[in-house]
Amino acid sequence: MKVVILGLGYVGSTAACCIASEGHQVIGVDVSAKKVDAINSGVMPILENGLDEMLSQALAVGLLSARTEIGDALQGADLAMVCVGTPSTPDGSHNMSFIADVSRQIAQVVKRDSLPRFTVAYRSTIRPGTTEELIAPIFRSILDAPAEDHVDIVYNPEFLREGSAIHDYFHPPKIVIGTVDGKPNAAMSMLNANIDASVFLTRYKEAEITKFVDNSWHAVKIAFANEVGRTCLNAGISAKKVHEIFVSDTKLNISPYYLRPGGAFGGSCLPKDVRALQYIGADTGSNLHLIDSLLRSNEAHKHMIFEHATRDVSAGAKLLLVGLAFKAGTDDLRESPNVDLARKILHAGYALDVFDPAVKADMLIGANLGYAFSQLPTLERLLVSNEHAQSTTYDRIIVANATSEQLELTGDTPLVDIGALQ
Repeated sequence: MKVVILGLGYVGSTAACCIASEGHQVIGVDVSAKKVDAINSGVMPILENGLDEMLSQALAVGLLSARTEIGDALQGADLAMVCVGTPSTPDGSHNMSFIADVSRQIAQVVKRDSLPRFTVAYRSTIRPGTTEELIAPIFRSILDAPAEDHVDIVYNPEFLREGSAIHDYFHPPKIVIGTVDGKPNAAMSMLNANIDASVFLTRYKEAEITKFVDNSWHAVKIAFANEVGRTCLNAGISAKKVHEIFVSDTKLNISPYYLRPGGAFGGSCLPKDVRALQYIGADTGSNLHLIDSLLRSNEAHKHMIFEHATRDVSAGAKLLLVGLAFKAGTDDLRESPNVDLARKILHAGYALDVFDPAVKADMLIGANLGYAFSQLPTLERLLVSNEHAQSTTYDRIIVANATSEQLELTGDTPLVDIGALQ
């Protein structure tokens, strides 16, 4: 393939050398003459282990060159890869001016030279909606036609780490390809043919938000580890040993569990232990701002779930809540978010039935009994049988957990599954 890379910073320079090493013809474009001259003379403008050698090899066989203007570089190109910067603005948003400028330049060349259809892949970090709301309209305005009539626009986020960029290029944690219809793109398939990684084909917005989700999660992990670390330090506990124990658990701690968007957390352990860690942090002067925010975030999520479950349903409507306990198949109502949801529904003026065959109002004891009736004094009246639920007409059915597997949901009653936000 012939690949044109626009923007020769960290991402662009790495991509240029790696792509050329696979035998593709690469032309790099950057406004910095100093950067372009350095690359053409065999000197990488960035310090990254192994790139100088790859650059020298690519130059020696004539597979890589650089220039300051697009010119005729796009003639015969199969793929243009946009790697320009998107720096932060004072309000925290990304500066899209470089993205807009390079998109405009590509579109102008396509129109000027009547270029045949090719792929334009964006690797720069951009906010969700940028492709559809900024990039595609720029092409449309210049070409007087929808962008897809002339180019295939792709969003393809990168997952490079400084110091291991070459390895990360050829061994990424995943490959994400965002297209207008979520279908494969031939040029991207060819580009990634020799890379062994899971490939996710999706639409633009899901691909665009990927880096924000990943990097924010990485920040959460670092902040969490550091809050635990300073608590251990202040309490005279070995943070190293605690870390060793924590990461050894790959079934729950380091795994996909608890990471699917859905219901709020609750039950007899998580809220109680978070509050206890808050107390330990305060008692030792550790200032656990992330931990302190967990319960507030969870309460906010509970309210969002209520609004989501009752959206467009008028007060007085008849609702069925399927699953009251914290976990299906148990009768543990202690701090169950589903109990909170039932309470909010009743307070908002809805008529409510609850189906959860594992919960027997007359069998609850101890703290479970106390919590249930303090939150839902009319619990015994709310609980209904399978037969009652099947024979009653509801305006909406709200599925809170896997208890739904014990109820045959039939008919066309609107259903909201709060256990899996889609």
